[in-house]
Amino acid sequence: MKKRFLTGLALLRTRVEAFPPNFSSANGKSIPVDRKEKDLKGFKLHSTIGDLFANMLGGGGSKFSPPVVMGDESIMSPKEHGTSNTPVQQNLRWGCDFETADRICNFNRHYAEFSGYWEARTSFLKDESAASGEIEFFDSNSGKPLFIAPKNRSFEDFVKESKNHGWPSFRDDEVVWDNVRILPNGEAISVDGTHLGHNLPDRKGNRYCINLVSVAGQLSTSK
Repeated sequence: MKKRFLTGLALLRTRVEAFPPNFSSANGKSIPVDRKEKDLKGFKLHSTIGDLFANMLGGGGSKFSPPVVMGDESIMSPKEHGTSNTPVQQNLRWGCDFETADRICNFNRHYAEFSGYWEARTSFLKDESAASGEIEFFDSNSGKPLFIAPKNRSFEDFVKESKNHGWPSFRDDEVVWDNVRILPNGEAISVDGTHLGHNLPDRKGNRYCINLVSVAGQLSTSK
């Protein structure tokens, strides 16, 4: 286990040093300096850390314990629109950008919205509060429910943890497992082939680091 951990750290260091030169640190968070494509320049942080944990846990072939529902690569096989059958919805919630969402959800396995996007470029924190109660997050492609938060914690705790990590962060109780799967390398996906983010466990347990653009859909009314 120690050997795998050290190998994983080496992998993370290599990947971080390989980031393009147009990335810098602002307020302690790595974000791209040049955003020629509106809100689209993400980076491989989710994938890198996901690979790190996979390496630590067995070289990419790990299985996470229940309640995690594991998936396989067939879910992300090429379809009519990237890894999904349809583009993302046009009327995404919280003002999420369509082009950013479509590329991250359907034509991507590695990149993420930039750290803090959900705070700086969306209306999430203006539209939602403790008064919102349990907020449902729907697949930006299919409109299926994927997460319900906060559960067993306050809205303030949910926001604090998400701000600390740069992306909306969910826990086991907040995942709708009928529609979410985790691949052996930690990638979080929907059953319809939407890239969501990664499972990055910490001392509290599983933590699902998720792109808001991937879970900003409207509830589907189709059966």
